[in-house]
Amino acid sequence: MFVVAQAFFPAKTPVTRFGTFFMSTSDVNFHIGDKVVYPNHGVGVIEQISSRVVGATVERFYLLNIKASSLKVMVPCNNVGSVGIRRVVRNGEVQKILDFLSLTNGHSVSDWKDRFRENSDRMRTGSLLEVAGVLKNLIALHQVKPLSFREKKMLERARYLLVSEIAMSRNCEESKIEELLTLSLAKCNLRFPEASEFQA
Repeated sequence: MFVVAQAFFPAKTPVTRFGTFFMSTSDVNFHIGDKVVYPNHGVGVIEQISSRVVGATVERFYLLNIKASSLKVMVPCNNVGSVGIRRVVRNGEVQKILDFLSLTNGHSVSDWKDRFRENSDRMRTGSLLEVAGVLKNLIALHQVKPLSFREKKMLERARYLLVSEIAMSRNCEESKIEELLTLSLAKCNLRFPEASEFQA
């Protein structure tokens, strides 16, 4: 499948629950072969950089191949910041995420509609730390009561995004990352779900 990404909102610096997510000019200059993250879709690779005539101007585009779905996405180079595409997290950031997952649980909004809206907003930030926060809160909730269908799908998505990006960052098998996440969550008495738990 092939789509062209459009930015329907003005470029701005995303602010997350864990602070401001800074993206400098150098962060949005990619090259062929670079590993990047497309918010809420996961990791991908820049396969091509091309130019097209749009109206009276010539625009440059990145062609991304999204790993999970083999989806091909064309993103205008000048829209990368507003779309939220970023580089894969580095090792230091991975350690911060693992440390965060091992800490005592935070709060979760009681009303499921408000909670779902808040978690959806966090997933859209493109921050892996925010995705980890969603995963942690939903796991904690799931250990108390069954999740709704939509929240279960969100937990599955957060799990995938977390495991796949850290695996790409550390250049290792996803099973190794699942072990790391299991150990981190166990420190605050949470159980990392198996992928098979989401299969119909």
